[in-house]
Amino acid sequence: MQLFRPIEAESAALVGWGVRVMLLSPNGGEGAGRLADRIAGFGGLIEAEADLFAAAEAMQADATGYGLFVMECDPYGGLEAGQRAVRLMGRAGERTRVILISREVGEQRFPESVHDPILLRAPLSAVSLRVGFEHALRERLVYRAA
Repeated sequence: MQLFRPIEAESAALVGWGVRVMLLSPNGGEGAGRLADRIAGFGGLIEAEADLFAAAEAMQADATGYGLFVMECDPYGGLEAGQRAVRLMGRAGERTRVILISREVGEQRFPESVHDPILLRAPLSAVSLRVGFEHALRERLVYRAA
């Protein structure tokens, strides 16, 4: 399936316009840094946490409010820690697309199922993040194209 979008500055750059993103990063809060800046550049509204349990609590409290969960896995124990975080989120994780970023990822994965996390290899390139972000929000792109 191919998607065609008009090439306008705003619509081409802001694929995630208005989507709330929970970013789990060791920097958390105001200092989430470059990754948060990149996601915000795609139009995402970033809420960053440094603590896994604080992020999970926020997502469970507002399960339908988040469109994407992004985790830098390596500072928390690697890819397995990311998988545990997704399980910990429970119901919120079932409705929210997930991107896990780790050095342990040998081959990047962009699964068709919305229940499986997108896996991106660290160090993260701008291109792989863009592809992962668009893949996670592909339903929004189809809706905008209609």
